[in-house]
Amino acid sequence: MHKSVLFDESIEALNIKPDGIYIDGTFGRGGHSQALLSKLGQNGRLYAFDKDPDAIRHSSEIFANEKKFVIVQDSFGNLKRNADLWGISHKVDGILLDLGVSSPQLDDASRGFSFLRDGPLDMRMNPDAGLSAAEWLAEEKESEIARVLKLYGEERYAKRIAKAIVKAREESDITSTKQLADIVKEAHPAWEKHKHPATRAFQGIRIFINEELSDVESCLQQSLDVLAVGGRLVVISFHSLEDRIVKRFIQHNVKGDEFPLDLPIMNSALKQKLKKIGKLITPSDQEIEANPRARSAKLRVAELIA
Repeated sequence: MHKSVLFDESIEALNIKPDGIYIDGTFGRGGHSQALLSKLGQNGRLYAFDKDPDAIRHSSEIFANEKKFVIVQDSFGNLKRNADLWGISHKVDGILLDLGVSSPQLDDASRGFSFLRDGPLDMRMNPDAGLSAAEWLAEEKESEIARVLKLYGEERYAKRIAKAIVKAREESDITSTKQLADIVKEAHPAWEKHKHPATRAFQGIRIFINEELSDVESCLQQSLDVLAVGGRLVVISFHSLEDRIVKRFIQHNVKGDEFPLDLPIMNSALKQKLKKIGKLITPSDQEIEANPRARSAKLRVAELIA
């Protein structure tokens, strides 16, 4: 099985108790869940989320008779709703989020996530819900395509690329990843070293199509009502947009409410909810060498204190 980035570090950060309750917000192919379950006793429980029907099918194969495990096909952005249904709100000892697209999704050309493999231009984590990337690009205004590329892909040449996409779709439908990658490649005036020119455009469209950042924001906020006091929040992110959201959320809840600097306030009035656990963790040189996708990964850990 493919080993996730910062795998050992993330499992260790959860500080697993044998009789604890844990949530794997991004099941993927079950690597984290398997490691978690191996540390749980008979009274421990693991709940998991994944939007991807392939991940749900895979879970039923590897955990067919596992009584300590429950999975739902849903976004972790609906964390609290599901935790309420399971009766575990305010009782969870650890939540793990491994953000972004998974390696199996990238490696499967039919899913349309990768500009390196030609396939249908889909990009949905749940192919049964919402618009595909091809459907969205066929109808969307040029200005909105540019906004998505700039905001979510952090693409400097968003307007230029959006214009090229709109021009190309007038000639023929853009239905494959290779078509889109070639359009972006041709329109891009300045290629970054060691980076495919379509990297940022594909990232931006994928994040938008799957509502990834709003899901992260929702999940983090809801985690405060799902974790038990002393419960850990462990998040692995892969690009600056995700990491910025995680970092600011932790900082805000470590600091507590804002008051004027000259106002004498007791700590209890600040409503601090989290404490930061350790420093930012990044992959070792050996892990990056073994898996180049690891190079941008960041692991942040916090614990609920109230």
